[in-house]
Amino acid sequence: MKKIMVVVASTLAMASSAWAALDIGDKAPDFTTQAALAGKQYSFSLSQTLAKGPVVLYFFPAAFSSGCSAEAHEFAEATEKFAALGATVIGVSTDDIETQLKFSMQACQGKFAVASDAAKTVVKSYDAAMMIMPDYANRVSYVITPDRSIIYSYQSLNPAKHVTNTLTALQNWEKTRKK
Repeated sequence: MKKIMVVVASTLAMASSAWAALDIGDKAPDFTTQAALAGKQYSFSLSQTLAKGPVVLYFFPAAFSSGCSAEAHEFAEATEKFAALGATVIGVSTDDIETQLKFSMQACQGKFAVASDAAKTVVKSYDAAMMIMPDYANRVSYVITPDRSIIYSYQSLNPAKHVTNTLTALQNWEKTRKK
């Protein structure tokens, strides 16, 4: 069993080392999908949210898995820092909306929304499906400006740097805007 786990972990690490499919400067595909915020369901529209400011869009494999819960907790803890930069955070996975409703209350602490992409249309448009397990989203983070430009992308199954990296990208973007 231990040998199988090592093989799976190695394969996942190799699959996650590829670059995110959307590059810096690409236009982010627009989408509308069902989302959950603080246990309440609503329709999330990327274009409507971008009208208010930049968006940190992050994809994650599965609600309530240890890495995804840790990442959501870290995004929740940094919500005020993102808000101070005018940014909205939205997480997306292929989990159904019922799961996202619970996840939004628990791991996300009611501080930011998570969207359901059970049909995988958003995941596919951002080329965020895991290569070896296409029913799951890979762990990919994007920073998108109000004109739909992607200014940052980061892909790693390790959740440790997604929050710090996206926050730094937003801070750097804000500095360039003020010059």
